[in-house]
Amino acid sequence: MSFDKAKNICKTLVEFYNNCAIDIQGGEPTIYGHIYELVYYCRKIGLLPTLITNALVLDDMDRCKRLKDSGLRDCLVSVHGLGDLYDGIVGVKEAHNRQLKALENLSKLDIPLRFNCVLSKPVLPQLKSVAELAFEIGATVVNFIAFNPFEDQQKEGKRSTENVPRYSEVKPYLEDAMDFLEEVGIEYNVRYFPICMVEERFRKAMYNFQQLPYDIHEWDYASWTWTSMKSQRISDMELSRPITLEEATIKPITYPGLLNKLALKLRDRLNNYPKLLNYAISLNRKISSLINEKQSQKSGVNSREFLYRENAKIRARDHCKYIYSPKCSQCDVHDICDGFHGDYASLFGVEEANPIILGEKITDPKYFIREQEKVVEEEDYDWAL
Repeated sequence: MSFDKAKNICKTLVEFYNNCAIDIQGGEPTIYGHIYELVYYCRKIGLLPTLITNALVLDDMDRCKRLKDSGLRDCLVSVHGLGDLYDGIVGVKEAHNRQLKALENLSKLDIPLRFNCVLSKPVLPQLKSVAELAFEIGATVVNFIAFNPFEDQQKEGKRSTENVPRYSEVKPYLEDAMDFLEEVGIEYNVRYFPICMVEERFRKAMYNFQQLPYDIHEWDYASWTWTSMKSQRISDMELSRPITLEEATIKPITYPGLLNKLALKLRDRLNNYPKLLNYAISLNRKISSLINEKQSQKSGVNSREFLYRENAKIRARDHCKYIYSPKCSQCDVHDICDGFHGDYASLFGVEEANPIILGEKITDPKYFIREQEKVVEEEDYDWAL
């Protein structure tokens, strides 16, 4: 991607979506030719930059110093195992040792660290050791990420019972690691994992699609919708216009049928008439707003929260094909849980479901996570000076 395109994306995130932080990822962002300039540009326009990285090239202290001087907020390091296991998973000799050196460098420079750890089958026996490493190196957060391939990650033959564990198989190792993190006071989160598959004391850390927008380090569904489009992801394509969360979620195209059919037929032709196209976009947004207002009133929550929750359901149901077990109908947290990822269900089925009975039906996505203490970094106000 050209530096100009990357800057224009970042500018849109600030000016249209009002974002104040950004995850820079790849591939591997540390080998991007303009990474220092990009980090600096993000910080300058009000986007606190995080690098999601394997950190291998950060075994070079000078690179770490340049990133810090450029305005890096923190690193979210992909620690998907330890020792020879990690080397084998990533396919790079000495990868673990290089990553350890990088973690030491970042720690010495007081660059905040968080860990991502994917719950693949080979790494399960090492989960507690990953947690212990987080404590030793001074990481503030550990995210455990369950099997959840998005559209751009669904590659035939990449996932099987060889590398994807059952949720019930994950449970004892995961809970052992979380117990340790709880004891030493490190925040932990579990992404895309059925709430019923952990003991009650850990439910505060379970983040499925409906919970993710409440985590300050996680997805803003409004800008995520736009940045995940091909026009923004493919290097030689022009940026597409930003879309609102209402447009991405309510989609009047599926409601006023006649208007929609007409819009679909005329869409390509309207590109030749910018004023008419802008009018159609404006009309589309007004219709979205009206529909959103009526539906949020019915649900009893404010318009913005309604949109984020509905968008979460679309991501789970339509994008990742989540399904529920028949047992899930008995569960009191059914409405705030995604269920079982479609691809996971095709491998193992959904019989592991263990309904949670609380005596009342829970509809608030924050019901469990409101009990969790989140880590919030202090802003470095001296950076610009």
